[in-house]
Amino acid sequence: MAQLIKKIKGTEDILPRDSYKWQFVEKVLADEARVFGFKEIRTPVFEQTALFVRGVGEGTDVVQKEMYTFETKGGESLPLRPEGTAGSARALLEHALVNEGLPIKANYFTTCYRYEKPQAGRQREFHQFGMEVYGANSPLSDAELICAGASIFERLQLKNLRLEINSIGCPKCRAEYHRALKEYFESKKENLCGTCHSRLEKNPMRILDCKSPICKEIAKDAPKIIDFLCEDCESHFSAVKTYLDAAEVKYTVNPSIVRGLDYYTNTVFEFIAEGIGAQSTVCGGGRYNGLIEELGGNPLPALGFAIGLERLLMVMEAQGIEIPAPDKPVLYIAALGKEAEINAFKTVKTLREAGLEAHFDIVGRGLKAQMKYADKIGAKFTLVLGDNEIAEQKAQLKNMETSEKTEIRLGENFMQDFMAILLASENKFN
Repeated sequence: MAQLIKKIKGTEDILPRDSYKWQFVEKVLADEARVFGFKEIRTPVFEQTALFVRGVGEGTDVVQKEMYTFETKGGESLPLRPEGTAGSARALLEHALVNEGLPIKANYFTTCYRYEKPQAGRQREFHQFGMEVYGANSPLSDAELICAGASIFERLQLKNLRLEINSIGCPKCRAEYHRALKEYFESKKENLCGTCHSRLEKNPMRILDCKSPICKEIAKDAPKIIDFLCEDCESHFSAVKTYLDAAEVKYTVNPSIVRGLDYYTNTVFEFIAEGIGAQSTVCGGGRYNGLIEELGGNPLPALGFAIGLERLLMVMEAQGIEIPAPDKPVLYIAALGKEAEINAFKTVKTLREAGLEAHFDIVGRGLKAQMKYADKIGAKFTLVLGDNEIAEQKAQLKNMETSEKTEIRLGENFMQDFMAILLASENKFN
C-alpha cells in the first residue's frame, strides 16, 4: 500500500462538516462591508519581494523571518503574501483606482502565509478579512472604520470584547520619540534579544512589539508615544475619540499599542476578546498615510483593519456562540429499479432548479441502506419509488420527524403537491 500523504505542518483542512461555519461568518463580514460601502478586491497570492520590503518594512519580523519564498523556473525569488494590505495598495496604484473617485473603500478575503510557530488561531497558512479606505484623511474615517469593526462583532454576538486605541503619531513627532526610546533601551541593551539589538539602531519602536518575554518586560517602562504627539496628531486623535463617543462605541486608550508593521501612522486599534488566553486579538488596524507614497505613488491617506478568521471562529466557539446549522435536504428519494432511478433523477432535478436540496442514490445501495443514509443526512422527507409506484403514479411521502405518511402524485403534479406539504410542515413547526 502506498504511503499516505498528509498535510504540511502549519496548514489546516476545512472539512465539509465545518465549512458552514466559515460560510456564515464570511456572509456576515461581506454584508457588513456592503452596508458600509466597501467593494471586494482580489489580489495574487504571490507578489514582488520589494512590495513587502518597502510596504511592510525591511526590519519587521514578517520580512526578516516569516515570509515564505519560492524560486521560479526563471530563477526569480518571490514571496507568498504575508498580509493583505500591501497587495491591495499595489493594485490601487497599478490600476489607477484614484481616477474612479475618492474615497476608495475595498474589502478582501485572503489567505496569508507566514513561517512562524503554529499557535492557537494562527497557522502558517491563515485566512484574513480586511477593510481598507484610501483617500480619506479625516478622523471621521478612522471612527467610521472602527465602527465597522464594532458592528461586525455585534452582529456575530461576541462577548467580553474590548476595543483599545492609541496614536503612534506621524514621522515628525516620531523622530523625537525614537530618540527617547533609543536612549531608554540603550541603558537596557545588554538584556535585549539579538534581534532587538538591530531594531535599536533601525527602528526602536519595533522593540515594543517584540515577542520575547524579557523584551516585553523591559518595554513596559519605556516612554509612551502618546506623550510625544505633535499638535496635528494630538488633534486628530482627540477628534477620533470624540466621534467614537458620539457613536457610543466604548474604548480604552492603550499607549502600548504600536501594531506590528512599519506602515502604520496615527490611529492604531485592536479588538481584544477577554478570557481566551494570550492569542486574544481578533482584529487589528489603523492608519497608514505613508504607504502609498512608499510604494511609488503620490501621497494618499489610507487606513484599514484585518480580522484573522481562524482566531475569530476560535473565539466564537470558546464563547459558546451558536452558528446556525445549514438547511437540511428537503427530500431523499429511494429508488428501486431502472425506471424508478430515472424518475428520481428527473424529480430531484426539478427540485434543485427550484433552489431546494434533494438527493437520490448514486452509489448502488439497497433500500435499507438508502433509508439509513437519508436519516444520516437529515432529510426532512423520504419517498420510496418502485415498480408499483411508477405504474400507479402515486407514492407515500414520509415525514422523517413525525413518521407521518402522505400519498403524493408523481409526474407533473408532484412539484405542486410536494411544495404544499413542505410548506404545511414548516408552518406547523414554526
